[in-house]
Formats: sequence, C-alpha cells, structure tokens
Amino acid sequence: MNVTPLIDVLLVLIIVFMVVVIEQRPTGLQAEIPQQASPTGNSIPPPQSTIVIQIRQAKPGTKHPQVMVNEEAVEWDHLRERLRDIFAIRVERIAYVAADDDIDFQDVADVIAIARIAGVDRVGLLTEDGKHVPMAG
Repeated sequence: MNVTPLIDVLLVLIIVFMVVVIEQRPTGLQAEIPQQASPTGNSIPPPQSTIVIQIRQAKPGTKHPQVMVNEEAVEWDHLRERLRDIFAIRVERIAYVAADDDIDFQDVADVIAIARIAGVDRVGLLTEDGKHVPMAG
C-alpha cells in the first residue's frame, strides 16, 4: 500500500480548509454609541424618581377616601387620568401606595387596580417603620 497519495490528499484538504477559513471575515455585533443630546428644542425636566399615592381618611360626607399623588390632592374620579398623565413620559413605571391605618383594604385594592389600568407596571406598598416587624414568641 502506498501512503504518499494519501498524504497528498490530506495536504490538499488542509490547504483548502485554510483558504476557506481565511476567506471568512469575522463579524461582530453592531455597537450603538450614545450620542450627545441635541441642545435645540425644549428639554423636559426629568420626572421625580418616586411616585407615592397616599390614601387618607375620607372627609365626612364623602364616599371615597382622600387620595394624594406626591402631596397633590387628586379627586377619586380623576385619579386614573392623573396617573396616566404622570406615567405617559416615564420609562420606569413604578408607584408606591401608602395608606392610613384605618383605611379599608378594599379602597387600597381599588387604588392599585386604578394604577394598573393607568399604565403602572409595578405597585409597592409602603409601611411605617417598626409596625411590620414580626413579634417574637
């Protein structure tokens, strides 16, 4: 058996594979470099980082409790529109709900539902420090 023709074939295959590998150009991922902000036009101030919806005790003679969005009083009927306006320009759609101790949970659940309908992705509940600590026993 003659081994020389087999080695010639292997050398030709190695050369072919080397040519094929050299012809393939490496491709990378497209990088998007941040660009400078254009100074033209009105710049919108950055929104406040935290939106807190406070639920306070209802005034006598009213059906629903008093609702405040970041210390701004909002009527219960206009809460959805106000939250929709706030979260229309925000990238981070997170709101926190803080309620008085004597507020029914149904009212808190209604506020959470209204916030979700208005476009809030995540809703957190705020508690007072020390009142949520489990009792030892």
